[in-house]
Amino acid sequence: MAEKRYAMVIDLNRCIGCHACSVACKAEFDVPVGVWRSWVTYGERGTYPDASLSFLPRLCNHCENAPCIPVCPTGATYQRDDGVVVIKEERCIGCGYCVEACPYEMRYLHPETKVASKCDFCVHRVDQGLEPACVQTCLGTARIFGDINDPNSEISNVLKKEKVHQIRPDFGTDPRVFYVDPDPALLDVFKRTAPQEEVV
Repeated sequence: MAEKRYAMVIDLNRCIGCHACSVACKAEFDVPVGVWRSWVTYGERGTYPDASLSFLPRLCNHCENAPCIPVCPTGATYQRDDGVVVIKEERCIGCGYCVEACPYEMRYLHPETKVASKCDFCVHRVDQGLEPACVQTCLGTARIFGDINDPNSEISNVLKKEKVHQIRPDFGTDPRVFYVDPDPALLDVFKRTAPQEEVV
């Protein structure tokens, strides 16, 4: 049997922009005020009178080719065998290289501990057979999490049936967070145009 490879699909037809995912993440990790491991970006589709809000929940993309890993001088950031990109806080020296290397702007330096932090797919829960806190809390059941190497998993079935999109696939990072029916304008709002360019 193939090794597990965890990923997430977010069906934006079901997302109502309620921020339950963001609040659940804050509560699960006691995230300080002013920083987020997960949040929801808003945008507008159409024009009056046929206008509507669109949402893009954002979190670490757990990239297959994660640019945050090779820049870490201590090996604090690494990828588990199941594909989840994690941080060993005790190894982190707070240099911020990984924060700058992330083209999706999904890392930050914790204002109290001074070490890098980000979404880790709630591996402490996943390793116990539970879903990530954001998935369990999603009111619209928009989030599907699981093993994409298991052909019978819910996420594998969704990936077979739905046309999904990654954020900025041109970065070459091969993200493991997929979106169903995203607003294209919201997928293109990042500080870098390619991973090899300087951060501006």
